[in-house]
Amino acid sequence: MAWSKDKGRGQGPGEEPGKRGYHHGNLRETLIRAALDLIGEKGPAGFTFADAARWAGVSPAAPYRHFRDRDALMADVARQGFERFEAFLKTAWNDGRPDPFTAFNNLGKAYLAFARTEPAYFAAMFEAGIPLETNPELRQAGDRAFAILRTASEALAEKLPKAGRPPASMMALHIWSISHGIASLFGRGDAARRKLPMTPEELLEAAVLIYLQGLGWGGSDGNSSPR
Repeated sequence: MAWSKDKGRGQGPGEEPGKRGYHHGNLRETLIRAALDLIGEKGPAGFTFADAARWAGVSPAAPYRHFRDRDALMADVARQGFERFEAFLKTAWNDGRPDPFTAFNNLGKAYLAFARTEPAYFAAMFEAGIPLETNPELRQAGDRAFAILRTASEALAEKLPKAGRPPASMMALHIWSISHGIASLFGRGDAARRKLPMTPEELLEAAVLIYLQGLGWGGSDGNSSPR
């Protein structure tokens, strides 16, 4: 990122004194960084386009060189977040190795780790209210991340009894809801985090296991036969 603390630097054309500034003309990335910091301080709805410009140390008109409005800036932040999220999930799933259940647990841990370590991205992705129908790149980034969860659900579904087995897409939505709920309530790295008598990872693993056992899952080693 081409940004730094604005400590006594000279102001360029069109700039005004601000908390931070940008170098080498990389204003787009600086504004994204500004949005992330402001989300962390004020929440995804707690700042304006002008606030982001002020954070970057530029004039209120400068952000319009790169973004149509605040929603466009937030959409780009969310898109980057989903791309990072996809990388987290892909690494954790590891093509279902060493076995589907273990890999699925790793996937859940990655979901929680992302919420904990990237709370500003997490908020931009899920709490900013960006309309997906007007942001195809954002929708595609979100779909790619969800596709990993669907692939994992398909692998687990193959281990379940055929009778009563839900469609993989429904199963993915169920697991996503469980994972997201625990991440949002208990796994955050910000002030929104709730206290638990156990780790969020333990809670999520138990919840997923209970869900799978309700569908007929017979073991946690990926090789056990369903009940």
